[in-house]
Amino acid sequence: MGNLKIKASVFINYLLFGIMLNSVGTVILQVQRYYGVTESSASILEAFKDITIAVVSFLVASFITRIGYKKSMQIGLTAVAIACFLVPSVKTFIAIKLLFAVTGASFALTKISVFGSIGLITKGEKEHISFMNFLESFFMVGILMGYFIFSYFIDDADATSGRWFHIYYFIGGLYLLALLLLSSAPLNESEARPAELIKAEQSFSDMLKLLVLPLVVSFVICAFLYVLIEQSIMSWLPTFNNKVLHLPSSFSVLMAGIMAASTAIGRFLAGFILKKISWHIALTTCLIAAACLVLIALPLAKAESGHQIKVWADVPFSAYIFPLIGFFLAPIYPAINSVILAALPKEKHGAMSGLIVVFSALGGSLGSLITGYIFQHYGGQTAFYFSLVPLTLLTIALFIFKRTRSAT
Repeated sequence: MGNLKIKASVFINYLLFGIMLNSVGTVILQVQRYYGVTESSASILEAFKDITIAVVSFLVASFITRIGYKKSMQIGLTAVAIACFLVPSVKTFIAIKLLFAVTGASFALTKISVFGSIGLITKGEKEHISFMNFLESFFMVGILMGYFIFSYFIDDADATSGRWFHIYYFIGGLYLLALLLLSSAPLNESEARPAELIKAEQSFSDMLKLLVLPLVVSFVICAFLYVLIEQSIMSWLPTFNNKVLHLPSSFSVLMAGIMAASTAIGRFLAGFILKKISWHIALTTCLIAAACLVLIALPLAKAESGHQIKVWADVPFSAYIFPLIGFFLAPIYPAINSVILAALPKEKHGAMSGLIVVFSALGGSLGSLITGYIFQHYGGQTAFYFSLVPLTLLTIALFIFKRTRSAT
């Protein structure tokens, strides 16, 4: 019963961070409308989120087991709740940046703690991979919920309306409820603690030593490239829908939710499929399918752009097709995370989780910044065609990761 409660808490925490972290795509569109900033200026929000995730992860991952996984998650939930309650009364671009910085820092604590906890509440590599996919599918459900919630508060007719800020009161309340559930859920962390209490400097050194391992190096390249792809598309899909396909702002946000929904379904199904077939074969097939979808959907989007969109019946077919790329990308990230964690001793899961978060954050930040720059100077079509480059590189990196894993 104890494991069921902590599992439920972990799922809900991930769902809520899915809402907040990936609302950056919606907020990128909104700050362009509300504050009148450029695409390049708006893209900095991704950096405030991801760089903070990377920095905090790098600083705390090596000794997070001394803080405690549960306590770290409690700190993260509390900080985001407070920030959400403060933002609606300020309504400045700086406040939005700080909100994503706080969310990023809190997610760093939560994600490292969650990844470290999975090894404590699951048994065996296959259960680990399955649980990881179910967990990440909840994250995508949170993203999907966020699109619906935010779109409800967006005023298409008045770009200067501050109504969309009110959503943060609701989200802050959800974080407080999640904090109460977590506080009541027991978690035995004894296996994750080192046999001897070591200095923080030594813990930090041990984390850096992981980067010497060929398996870890090949993994972090895969994680970096995957998140670069995912965030470059997901964060800019609402803007693509609005500025390339000319959908109204609320429609643009809702249509971006298709990617979150398809990703959630993909990860949920992968939780069953990856129990039966090789993860490398499955992921390579998914990458090839994703690249094919890019080559099919973007030319279709170009042919359909320029039409006036007033009702749902006017929405072009391509707006439904391209977001389905999430279904094919879905299993990659949780699967490779699970493979690397299952290959290491449990006492190293906290440090490895930190490296996962660091390189994922760096990939997400760079992907969004590159896409924002290309979007502003070369257009949305070119920006999304760019995804073919990291897709190709990731296919190669996955092959190297598989070979390195087999050799260990």
